[in-house]
Amino acid sequence: MKNNCFVMKCGGSTLAALPASFFEDMRGLQEEGIVTVIVHGGGPAISETLGKLGIESGFVNGLRVTNEAVLDVVEMVLSGQINKEIVRRIQLTGAKALGLSGVDGHLIEAQPVANSHEVGLVGDVTNVNAALIEGVVGMGYIPVIAPVGLGSDGGQRYNINADTAAGAVASHLGVEQMIVVTDVPGIMKVVDGEKQVLPVVSVAQIEEMIVSGDIYGGMIPKVRAAIACIQGKVQEVVIVNGSEPNVLSKVLKDGGIGTRIVR
Repeated sequence: MKNNCFVMKCGGSTLAALPASFFEDMRGLQEEGIVTVIVHGGGPAISETLGKLGIESGFVNGLRVTNEAVLDVVEMVLSGQINKEIVRRIQLTGAKALGLSGVDGHLIEAQPVANSHEVGLVGDVTNVNAALIEGVVGMGYIPVIAPVGLGSDGGQRYNINADTAAGAVASHLGVEQMIVVTDVPGIMKVVDGEKQVLPVVSVAQIEEMIVSGDIYGGMIPKVRAAIACIQGKVQEVVIVNGSEPNVLSKVLKDGGIGTRIVR
């Protein structure tokens, strides 16, 4: 499946701001036989809903502290609101999409993260039901996956970081390249007084740039998230700006856009 398929990770807030042309590009790729598998987040919308409901939740090292009450909201917002909004926007282009949660058909199995005593019901992915995704693709649908997982016994739900989930889905599908859609054109560096997009960087170079201050502020979690996607069979992750016209086609056909992060 890997030759005609790519995994795209996108934050919920980024997806909401994407132009209609982004989804039309996806439809065009599908018509050419290139399938997008989407794994999405939704942090800001979850935080907003928790606030409205008066439920407190903090973060430890970028992971949301999750108890059962928080998990109810996570599942409601991710699997309900955001997932269905993405499905609707894809279908408006004439393409077909199917929304899935990691709970459906044991799509994503998980176990507690190592620091679960600090963050609660947050999971690391132990297995992805790749055959289910392949079946959905085989029926002509674009899978749209919300990162909620189930324990191996099927009883306990887990909140899973979207970047971790996307990397695991890509790896289990045997996909070597992943696209992370953001609101920035790539990793920038000041060269001769001007900000320029770096076409290729290694994981080691990113760590050096964080220490040197070349990567700072809101870009740090974005690059760390992209690095989290490089796991298993995934060899590289491309960070691109979703508002760039025909961005997905450009990445897949020319490659001369965004920043490629290589292992």
